[in-house]
Amino acid sequence: MKTYICIDIGGTSIKYGIIKENGKFLVTGETPTEAMKCGGPGIMKKVETIIEGFLKEYEPEGICVSTAGMVDCENGKIVYAAPLIPNYTGTEIKKSLEEQFHLPCEVENDVNCAGLAEYFNGASKESKISVCLTVGTGIGGAILIDGKVFHGFSGSGCEVGYMHLPGGEFQNMGASSILVKKTAEYKQINPESINGKYVFEYAKKGDKDCIRAIEEMCDVLGMGIANICYVINPEVVVLGGGIMAQREYLKDKLRNSLDKYLIPSVAQHTRLEFAENKNQAGMIGAFYHFKGRH
Repeated sequence: MKTYICIDIGGTSIKYGIIKENGKFLVTGETPTEAMKCGGPGIMKKVETIIEGFLKEYEPEGICVSTAGMVDCENGKIVYAAPLIPNYTGTEIKKSLEEQFHLPCEVENDVNCAGLAEYFNGASKESKISVCLTVGTGIGGAILIDGKVFHGFSGSGCEVGYMHLPGGEFQNMGASSILVKKTAEYKQINPESINGKYVFEYAKKGDKDCIRAIEEMCDVLGMGIANICYVINPEVVVLGGGIMAQREYLKDKLRNSLDKYLIPSVAQHTRLEFAENKNQAGMIGAFYHFKGRH
């Protein structure tokens, strides 16, 4: 059975694995990205080392890359990367890896990969139109129409984190990182002394500050998702990111918030689901993106 190398480059960690053509992994692993320390060139060195290690044991058909940042899929190049990954903008991942390893390589944005993973093997399987949102340090988005990513005219389709809502940008109001900051503000404590796990743990115990911060986050997410739905009219909206591990606590709150901002005729045709592929979403989506181009 054919195998492929999968690499998922995130701001915190680089996940990697060998996947079979049936979508099952033979092996997976991860290593710290050390983005601020390494920058783009250092990250590429880490990726090259991972690939070299795999080539000693396997004979893969290609290299499938998922990465943070805006991606030119045709050329496998980083068009724009936030300051969290310095010197990454302009990195020609596809060209560099193909020249070094003489294997075909395809590159796609990590949120688009997450959307592909959910379409082929997850919560939005075989849907006509789906939106996938990842809620973490920021908010990323992907639109899939009949299983194909909608990239927009210049490759920046569904950059919903920058969408303006009353009070500021969507990602500056609804991301999980903001949840921690708000809780710390209400409690008048150092935000570095708590994390998302703390917020949910104490909210479940009845802590009013934690409950307030979560409800405000859900309200912002409901408003933002509703605005996206009015434009795209998706069959399903899939929510991912570490915070969505709190699915049981959040699902009704998010559904109620979404229904608050959607008119009933749209709300009743819009499913709200939670991502199923978790940490492997980027790698799985990168594989399906590669298969779609070959």
